[in-house]
Amino acid sequence: MRLIQFSTESGQRAVGAVVDNNTIEQLKDVETVYQLAQRALESGTSLETLASTLLSDQRLDYQNIIDQGRLLAPIDHPEPTQLMVAGTGLTHLGSADTRAAMHAQNSTSKVEEMTDTMKMFKMGVEGGKPVNGETGVQPEWFYKGDGDCVIAPEQAIPSPSFALDAGEEPEIAGIYINDTEGNPRRIGFAIGNELSDHVTERQNYLYLAHSKLRHCSFGPELLVGELPAHIEGTSRIRRNGEVIWEKNFLSGEDNMSHTIKNLEDHHFKYNNFCRPGHVHVHFFGTATLSFGDGIKPEAGDCFEIESTTFGRALRNPLNVVERKIPTVKAL
Repeated sequence: MRLIQFSTESGQRAVGAVVDNNTIEQLKDVETVYQLAQRALESGTSLETLASTLLSDQRLDYQNIIDQGRLLAPIDHPEPTQLMVAGTGLTHLGSADTRAAMHAQNSTSKVEEMTDTMKMFKMGVEGGKPVNGETGVQPEWFYKGDGDCVIAPEQAIPSPSFALDAGEEPEIAGIYINDTEGNPRRIGFAIGNELSDHVTERQNYLYLAHSKLRHCSFGPELLVGELPAHIEGTSRIRRNGEVIWEKNFLSGEDNMSHTIKNLEDHHFKYNNFCRPGHVHVHFFGTATLSFGDGIKPEAGDCFEIESTTFGRALRNPLNVVERKIPTVKAL
């Protein structure tokens, strides 16, 4: 099952199940996926089972929702500060080369020595897929923001004027909610664009934290259930309607150096990530990005990321926003 969040023509929040590429069936008695998840927790019912019982006979035109700008992110929280966006890097078998090249040019170490990037990647390949319930090696981890950094599909994704780059990162994101005892429960998965500033990161690897503090988008559809082990997709950039860059990507555990469980275990091992009622959106890493091919996105370019596993494509134009840096004054 795949779900979307949207606004009705009267402006009410709503949840819909995707019937096909053209049709949505609205769920009754529920306005948000967060509300649906809370009800599933309270009733002890799986989210998919509960959603199936709430299907109505009201079918809507999917394209009309898109054309009228009524698509919403597939998960949000009534209080944005209680939604955390984070992620892991160097988790895909094809992810290391570009990152290593970015960091090697600023390295003073000998050519034959591995960069920290390649060391981290090698650790994941050797220990990211533990067996028999063991805990594997921990991945690279980063914080991206709270609910205010999430941009709905089809809406412009802002990049601050002080940024040196605004490059797409096509990734799968896991969506989670913590129950009343603080136990994380997976709601589902979505395709996402974990926009990052790769030029800033390239200056020095210790700038990675800065480079990730950008907006992101994911959806429009939330895949409820297990994630396929092999996922194929395509990432592209359009400029003035024309494709200026396009590349296929692979994801899913068959194409990763870590299991999803291992990534989840290392994120939720921290108590402050297990606060009851909080929502987490966790990006699992990428293997493809246009920056590695020398592409510099410009304002007005449109990012497009798609995979048949996740239904409709995720599209967001880029908007460079003037950001006045506030001056700190004594109180």
